[in-house]
Amino acid sequence: MARPGSWIEPHPHGIQIPAADVWIDPSRAVERALVTHGHADHARGGHAAVWATPETLAIMSARYGEQTSGIAVPYGDSVDLNGVRATFLPAGHVLGSAQILLEYAGERVIVSGDYKRRADPTCAPFQVTPCDIFITEATFGLPVFRHPATQSEMQKLLAALAAEPDRCVLVGAYALGKAQRVIAELRAMGHDAPIYIHGAMQKLCDLYRDWGVDLGELRPALVASKEEMRGAIVVAPPSALGDRWSRRLPDPITAMASGWMRVRQRAVQRGVELPLVLSDHADWDELTSTIREIAPKEVWVTHGREDALLHWCQLHQIKARALDLVGYEDEDD
Repeated sequence: MARPGSWIEPHPHGIQIPAADVWIDPSRAVERALVTHGHADHARGGHAAVWATPETLAIMSARYGEQTSGIAVPYGDSVDLNGVRATFLPAGHVLGSAQILLEYAGERVIVSGDYKRRADPTCAPFQVTPCDIFITEATFGLPVFRHPATQSEMQKLLAALAAEPDRCVLVGAYALGKAQRVIAELRAMGHDAPIYIHGAMQKLCDLYRDWGVDLGELRPALVASKEEMRGAIVVAPPSALGDRWSRRLPDPITAMASGWMRVRQRAVQRGVELPLVLSDHADWDELTSTIREIAPKEVWVTHGREDALLHWCQLHQIKARALDLVGYEDEDD
């Protein structure tokens, strides 16, 4: 009797489905790829054919040029690849992010990609779907990682801004997903003043707007004066926090929105005055509760802090293994 999932072959550079002649999130160019979402460590350029959600294909086009080889698969739709049925389901990570449900040989296998369980005004929520094998990430797969409520982190940001109105708050946020989420969460809190953005954010913020995400009034920071930006929020890539670009801002309070801000040493190393623990990945409780809800027979872990999650699975009588995939980054989450 074949072992569960014997038709799936993990390799260091991606997950291969030989029967379908396709790879999932390969870290190098291949002939045929299923892509879970648009972050560069999962969506590489150069594939001959790509299946992804329409939003992810739009993101790939914005980053790599027009994806003429892209085949759009909206949420809930399926494609048949040589008898392997692949269905794209919301993952809640960023705009267009998807879990991929694979059905073959009487088995149901879900490749989660990156995901989170928190509400996010910029993307569809994670859809819990039963399966036999759940292939999950473990970016924050340690019990120490328990993310605080989103609203409390946004309140910290707004309180810092109100306390020092002659300064600005400069928020470092990953350009795809995190930046737009920070802006949308602030809007949900009632902050309707213009928000200034680094030029590297413009294209992706425009893309989010094209897909119906309301970000309010955004202004380019490059052409604004110091006086205009006093008492304002400025959003930029993390790499810009200590860059010459930031010197033109009015005495910025340096903040960073990342799940890694739970680790004080990381905040100190980055020179972050206002750490904001805001992640687009599931924390420890969300990883374990998701596995409980899905109730798979086996759990496979693609990357991250897998040892603790593997141990947790074993304690709960769930078979588990690490796939040891390479090339997936922490992304400044």
